[in-house]
Amino acid sequence: MPIEVRGLAPLLQVYDMPASIHFYCDLLGFALVSHAPEYAPGRFHWALLELNDVELMLNTAYENEHERPPVREAARVSAHDDTCIYFGCPDVDAAYRHIREKGIEAKQPQLASYGMKQLYLHDPDGYNLCFQWPA
Repeated sequence: MPIEVRGLAPLLQVYDMPASIHFYCDLLGFALVSHAPEYAPGRFHWALLELNDVELMLNTAYENEHERPPVREAARVSAHDDTCIYFGCPDVDAAYRHIREKGIEAKQPQLASYGMKQLYLHDPDGYNLCFQWPA
């Protein structure tokens, strides 16, 4: 008998939690469902976000602020573009319009050879995000 699975919540390590919360919540529309205790006003190391039935977790890459370098370390984020989260999105064109209205850089949706209409963009940490639906 297979394992019963009822959801998936990827965990992404982020450099700047407030910037990531702004991107995912204020720009893409996720809700901040839960987070670790604040270590300073509005600052925490872990968060659970939700949009409809989709969950996404964020965790700071540096647990201590004094350990965080002034800029993202290239070695740490070099593979982020190789990581892609695919979101089921019935209206890819509307998602594109929403994203552009919010000032997010993205190329126009394209039809993949395997029949999926896809919209690709990057989050502040360079993770690849794709909003897609069968064409």
